[in-house]
Amino acid sequence: MKYIIITNNPLVKEKYVDKEVEFSDVSYQEILQSVKNKIALGHKILTHPLSGSVKPKETPYKSIMISKERASVDLESIDIIENAIITASKFVERRDKWTPRVLEDFKLVDFTLIDSAMGSVS
Repeated sequence: MKYIIITNNPLVKEKYVDKEVEFSDVSYQEILQSVKNKIALGHKILTHPLSGSVKPKETPYKSIMISKERASVDLESIDIIENAIITASKFVERRDKWTPRVLEDFKLVDFTLIDSAMGSVS
């Protein structure tokens, strides 16, 4: 299956130069909104936006896979992303409390999650 990775994680952008990656230097919440906009255009969500055991906004990085092909709007994808946006809005972003070392760890966690998901959609 062909897919697009929507991310704000520079490590994902750097490691997947051979994949279709849409990188934006934006917040976690803005990545979710970007995915919602893509779903409204007919893309289908392929990886859950709240994957992993890290709470929303405990990490600033998020990578989500969506289908490259567009079809009719997928109601399940809309439901998933809207619930993720609601859930994430309940958490406070703590970006000012993270050291550069912690930020590198968060990049690696997000990269590992999306990397492991790639095997299940290929």
